[in-house]
Amino acid sequence: MNVEAQSFKGRQRDLFIQPEQESIMSDSPISSCERPLILVHGGAYDIPESAHKAHLDGCTAAARAGFAVLSQGGSALDAVEAAVRVMEDDPTFDAGFGSFLNADGEVELDAIIMNGATLNFGSVAAVQRIKNPVSLARMVMDNTRHCMLAGNGAFQFADKMGIKPCRTQDLLHGRERERWEKARSGQTDQYDEFGNPLHSMPSDTVGAVAVDRNGNIAGATSTGGTFNKLPGRVGDSPLVGCGCYADNLSGAASSTGQGEAFMKIVACKTACDLMQSGMTAQEAAEATIARLGERTNGKGGLIVLSPAGGIGVAHNCRNIAYAVHAGDNVFHTGIANSD
Repeated sequence: MNVEAQSFKGRQRDLFIQPEQESIMSDSPISSCERPLILVHGGAYDIPESAHKAHLDGCTAAARAGFAVLSQGGSALDAVEAAVRVMEDDPTFDAGFGSFLNADGEVELDAIIMNGATLNFGSVAAVQRIKNPVSLARMVMDNTRHCMLAGNGAFQFADKMGIKPCRTQDLLHGRERERWEKARSGQTDQYDEFGNPLHSMPSDTVGAVAVDRNGNIAGATSTGGTFNKLPGRVGDSPLVGCGCYADNLSGAASSTGQGEAFMKIVACKTACDLMQSGMTAQEAAEATIARLGERTNGKGGLIVLSPAGGIGVAHNCRNIAYAVHAGDNVFHTGIANSD
C-alpha cells in the first residue's frame, strides 16, 4: 500500500512518512503498512505543552479502538464510529463529555458519519443531552430517509431509537463551567482566537477516517462547537463536505478548527476532489489548508486518506494531534508543531 509523505515545518514530534514508499518511519523504520488503516485527529490549535500527553493518550485510545474493529474484519464505518465514540467520552476533547458551553451555559453537539461506498451519511446538529452524537448520526443514516436532523427533532429521534438521554451534568466538565463563568464575568481578554483560555487546557473537534480490508472508506467528525457560541450555532463539523467527507472513488477527510472558515471552502470535499484529480493525500491536505488561509484567513487542520491508503495531515495553526494505526501493527501518535 502506498503511504504518502507528511511533513511539517519547525519543531516536530510526529509521524514521518516517506513519499511513494511502502514504509512508515518514526524513531526506526517500519517495514510495511497495509490495509486496514485508521487515522484520527484530536484537534488543531495551540495545544499547551501540559495538555500534550492527554491529547496523545486520547488519540491513541481512539485509533486502537477503531483498529480493533478493522483487524477483526469489521467495516470502516464501524471503525470510525468506534474511534470517535472513544474521543467523545474523553473530556480532553471538545466532543461529547467535556464540550464547550454555549452562551446560555448549555452543551449543544454536532456530529456526522459518512459511508464512502454508498455516499450515504447521517448527521445531527445542535442536539442536547446525547452522550455519543456520532452514534445518533449513524442511526439517522441507517434508520431514516433523511441525512440530517437538528435540535429537538434530533433529540426526539434519539428517544424513538431507544437512546436514553443523559443529564446535562453528565456532559459538563468543571473546566468548562469555569471557562464559561470567566467569560460571563467579562474576562474575554484571556481567550485566544479560538475562544480557548490562554492559561488552561483547551479542547477541540475530533474525527476519524478509515479504509477496511475490502477497500471501503468512511469518515466521521464530532464536536461541541465553539466556546460561548450563540444557541443554535452550527459549524462545519456536521455538514457534508465541510467537516467530513468520504467517497471510495476519491478518499476521505475530517477537519478541525474555525468552522465558519472551513464551510466557506467546503474543505473536506475540496481535499477529496484534489486527490481525485491526481494529488497525493498529503498534497491535497496541504493545498486545502493553503486555500483556507488564502481565501478566508481561517485556522485549523485536516486529516486526509486516499483510496490507496495514503495519508495526509496539514494545519496552519500551532499544533495538530493525531494517531494512525495500520496493518502489520503499524502505529504512531503525534502532535505536530508548526512555527
